[in-house]
Amino acid sequence: MVRLVVFDMDDTLYDEIDYCRSGFMACGRWLSDSCDLSAETIYNAFWARFASGDRRHIFDAALKKLNINIDDDLIKQLVEVYRQHTPDISLPHESRLVLDNLSSNYTLALLTDGFLPAQQLKVKALGIESYFKCIIFTEQLGRQFWKPSVVGFERILAKTGFSAQQSVYIGDNAVKDFIGPNKLGFQTIQIIRPNGVHTDSGAEEISRPGHVLMSLKDLIELIEVI
Repeated sequence: MVRLVVFDMDDTLYDEIDYCRSGFMACGRWLSDSCDLSAETIYNAFWARFASGDRRHIFDAALKKLNINIDDDLIKQLVEVYRQHTPDISLPHESRLVLDNLSSNYTLALLTDGFLPAQQLKVKALGIESYFKCIIFTEQLGRQFWKPSVVGFERILAKTGFSAQQSVYIGDNAVKDFIGPNKLGFQTIQIIRPNGVHTDSGAEEISRPGHVLMSLKDLIELIEVI
């Protein structure tokens, strides 16, 4: 019987692409203060590179197209602006309904990878902290403990007092999200959001989720029967 429900955050509880848009706009506003281009023009260049599917060196490639001189310090500053900005994101209505329902019947926890200030700011912007008995930002444990490490999941079990067999993990990224909880014996569920950033599938059996849902609202019924 499931007692503990552990969530991923990005592209599970909200569309991560909204955070990307917010971050690029923040960078556009910041850079427009020191050049003769508008924030919108700069944002459009960042977004065009991101939307093209080639997400390597987005800032470098976009600035080159804009004829802005590039140096390491400028790129580092843009990365910091992106990671430290207050995100313009909100929790979808469906996600809030699911969290409201599940929090009445189960203990909830959150485990999220990513750079610490950015992840903490996302939690605050989404207004979700009160739903979770335990939040693990894996960056605080050390980058070597980002998923697919089992360490974050073990910390949640220790803090909540439940076993892996009483637990279910909900994530989106089939490359890394489910390896750790599968190894420990969690039930695992993949949420596939239409605008998901990560669409690759894991090659190994251990990386595959036990269940796949196309809508978060179906989670409530599934957890009751697994």
